[in-house]
Amino acid sequence: MEIKPSEISLKKSLVPVVLLISLLFYNIIFFENNDWLGDYTYHYILIFTSSLAAILGISEGAKINFIIKKIFSSIKSISTPIVILLLVGALAGTWKVSGIIPAMVYYGLNLVDPTIFLPLTLIVSTLVSLTTGSSYTTSATVGIALVAVGIAFNIPAGMTAGAVISGAYFGDKMSPLSDTTNLAPAMAGTDLYSHIRYMTYTTIPTYVLTLIVFITISYSLDISSAGEMSDINSLSNTILNDFYISPILFVVPAIVILLAFLKVKPVTALSVGIFSAIIFSIIFQNNILSSIDTSTINSLVKSVFTDTSIPTENLRIQRLYDSGGMKGMLWTIYLTISAIIFGGSMDGIGALKKITNFLLSKAKTTFGLFASTAVSCLGINVVASDQYLAIVIPGKMFKDAFEEKNLSPVNLSRTLEDTGTVTSALIPWNTCGAYHYGVLGVSVTDYFVYAIFNWLSPITTLIYAALMIKIKMISNHKF
Repeated sequence: MEIKPSEISLKKSLVPVVLLISLLFYNIIFFENNDWLGDYTYHYILIFTSSLAAILGISEGAKINFIIKKIFSSIKSISTPIVILLLVGALAGTWKVSGIIPAMVYYGLNLVDPTIFLPLTLIVSTLVSLTTGSSYTTSATVGIALVAVGIAFNIPAGMTAGAVISGAYFGDKMSPLSDTTNLAPAMAGTDLYSHIRYMTYTTIPTYVLTLIVFITISYSLDISSAGEMSDINSLSNTILNDFYISPILFVVPAIVILLAFLKVKPVTALSVGIFSAIIFSIIFQNNILSSIDTSTINSLVKSVFTDTSIPTENLRIQRLYDSGGMKGMLWTIYLTISAIIFGGSMDGIGALKKITNFLLSKAKTTFGLFASTAVSCLGINVVASDQYLAIVIPGKMFKDAFEEKNLSPVNLSRTLEDTGTVTSALIPWNTCGAYHYGVLGVSVTDYFVYAIFNWLSPITTLIYAALMIKIKMISNHKF
């Protein structure tokens, strides 16, 4: 028989959450590089608050064995994402050594006008994410290259990363290939294409506003200093002299995107991308391999597993030439595990359920129901640090409440996506926020403001709910 935690009060349930947020904000506000306790500040804070949550639970009668079981169950649930994170690190390393990412940057510098770079970044990221259904794949492929091009144009990395993530999450919401796009209607009790069609009412206006903002930002940038041709030519020539650059290198990312489109498992698709890049490295980039290590095998091993630094005299492009391989993803993996431990502790003591039930009890009006659902999704993204839980738990908890108010399940599925999916990338310790930081090398605090689509989506859905715009009733079969 399963051991269950005893009832914990709402006040005690909120103590770990309030402490977590307070400590994290203290770190962000008072320490410029968010390094209050060193490189692993976020990790220490999460582990500390996890311990506090467990102690509070035990004081209320929860069994330590049950809490530990929940923690290990949560960690087990992210075993595949951890493997994916390691493979993404290897992908970044091999794609740099093979010249794939440098080629993207080279053609980006020579073919893209800096005045349209940010809106173009949004559009390119959108197209890739719609094709693959994955914000992860978008960041790990074109995202890395676009951030590097933006840096070369002297555009703040946070701006470019914000455009990448905004576009990536448009596809993550709207593509029928996306796991969250399939999960949300399943939890709400509607079908996939009704869900997608109903999401267009909030998603398209939000996206258009995002595009307009990036167009405005682009034309307000000091392009005269950002795009000096001599500087751009210097960067291009450096890449061209160091690497073999040819459109043929794009065969590898094309294969990975095709595999993602065909719904091949991410582990398989990424592995194919890594091995293909290794082959291309041997064929096209022998000089790069020899500059890393005298042994070709050692150079390839370093690009997959450890730190790799390709020598260059152009300091502005050094970041493009450096890679951490799988080792470079360890910080992100440790953060993910720390966050999952906190979520498991909160679940184990019954705090997650208590907080969600409280929100449900406050949903007296139609708008209150939408607002409670949105707050619940955001809260679980903060507390449980997982976008899937932010869809599944509120989906289960609020399904009956929507039906009782004669609201079609498409309202719930849309709200789950508009708040649960997109806000995950805005939380540094969430698995999604940690992932994008690890891949793009840009912290959440730097790209938060510019991830316009992500923070505007929940605002849009709440405005629609408040004004009763496109709120479908069960008895009304027309939108």
